[in-house]
Amino acid sequence: MSGTVKLIDTAALKAALHDGGEIALLDAREEVPFDARHLLMAACVPVSRLELVVNACVPRQSARVVWCDDGEGLAGCAASRMAALGYTDVSVLEGGVKAWEAAGYPVYSGVHVPSKAFAEVVEHEAGTPWITAEELKRLIDSRADIALFDSRSFEEYHENSIPTAVSVPGAELVYRFADLVPSRSTTVIVNCGGRTRSIIGAQSLINAGVPNRVVSLRNGTQDWHLAGFPVLKGSTARPPAVSAAGHAAARARAERVAERFGIARIDAATRARWRTESARRTLYVFDVRAPEEYVAGHIPGMKNVAGGQLVQETDRHAATWGARVVLVDDDGVRAVMTAHWMKQMGWAAAAMTVDMRAAGTERGAWVPRALGYGALAVASLDAAALAKRIDAGAVSVVDVDWSRAYRDAHSPGAWFALRSRLNEVRGKLPAAETVVFTSADGVLARYAAADWRDMSSIPALALEGGTAAWRAAGFPLETGATRMAGSPDDIRLRAREQTAGVEEAMRAYLAWELDLAARMAADGDQRFRVQR
Repeated sequence: MSGTVKLIDTAALKAALHDGGEIALLDAREEVPFDARHLLMAACVPVSRLELVVNACVPRQSARVVWCDDGEGLAGCAASRMAALGYTDVSVLEGGVKAWEAAGYPVYSGVHVPSKAFAEVVEHEAGTPWITAEELKRLIDSRADIALFDSRSFEEYHENSIPTAVSVPGAELVYRFADLVPSRSTTVIVNCGGRTRSIIGAQSLINAGVPNRVVSLRNGTQDWHLAGFPVLKGSTARPPAVSAAGHAAARARAERVAERFGIARIDAATRARWRTESARRTLYVFDVRAPEEYVAGHIPGMKNVAGGQLVQETDRHAATWGARVVLVDDDGVRAVMTAHWMKQMGWAAAAMTVDMRAAGTERGAWVPRALGYGALAVASLDAAALAKRIDAGAVSVVDVDWSRAYRDAHSPGAWFALRSRLNEVRGKLPAAETVVFTSADGVLARYAAADWRDMSSIPALALEGGTAAWRAAGFPLETGATRMAGSPDDIRLRAREQTAGVEEAMRAYLAWELDLAARMAADGDQRFRVQR
């Protein structure tokens, strides 16, 4: 292990989590083994994608960082790699998850546990009302005066939804409420796939003081499915543009939330000052508007995470506990509503409103900063050159993208492999003069080609522009898990995605979520402070 990487034992880590300083606890494994067992405060940052994600989730290079795994040896590799990228306070948890558990500290299953546990605590502490799937079905069948809002992302809603539901992602609920629910007598039901965003969405409206009866759908679309009711695929119902009157009502409600929950409102000068202090105090700044608004115009370099999604999976985007978090919008509503949840989760959260017509000079999707990318001395070839080599039979192609993306589409004959386990593909490739690596856009492929060079004498190249360039050039694609060099444990399948035992998986997942409130009551590491 590099001399710049230290070891930390369980007692020291436990103390560090409570000493008031910033700390990023990172787990170097893929999502499936992470899902099986991990520490509550840990963020899943697979070593296979470290350079692509670590700058965004741990932006301050002097931050205190602790890596862990469950004995696989990945934590040491990740820590050394992170230190080589310029991080200066990097440690490895001695003994990993096993040692933590042996010390009598709790270990958790699941992903995004802090966010999901927080929602369960909110429902328990705030008494968020709910109805069952059977009650909702009776209301729909009787044509009762109700409004059903699906608070997940539009993509999730489009994949599976309840009849009559409209897609209104979490942070949009208060913003769009007045236009969508003009009558005070309408009962409003908020649902998601399971529980988290149903609870947070419903309680957001309650906290904002809307005059209607608001409830969450207990256990979401999964309970609807388990009750035997029809689930739709391909729904497209979305709200119209917010009217001037609707906008004014939303701003007034957000102002009351800001006052009640003590949400700091900052200006550009404060944000600029905090940026100058970011070398000693981590600063996260998120544009929490809808993705299509962000693409149309945003502040250069600012990351977009829609507000509801940020609350749903905070650990994916902000891994440094104790950091400052600034939530940005252009309407004074969505940033406040997101901030009031982040504050209750334990973050130092503030809201900021920006005139994006003036400041939103950058367009397009956010692109993460890939650390060390410019130093990679890796040769590449374009899609046409690769096609010729494939026809000549002188090349093997290895796709290191997400396993789901590989199953959806990959170049014919390509193998799937995780970058962290390239040894699994070495013995399976046919004899070839060259190995060509590809990924979605070709970035991760270059890192994999560099890794390959250190373990094999067979030359390695990277496909310029990756699979997207191959597709754009008009070359054929194939689908399915045709050539898997190892277990695709980079993505944990949701209950609905299981190939068998879907209902059993749903019941197990919902039981797991329901158990989190009790577990939080006994866990001294969680930082939740729900305000009634």
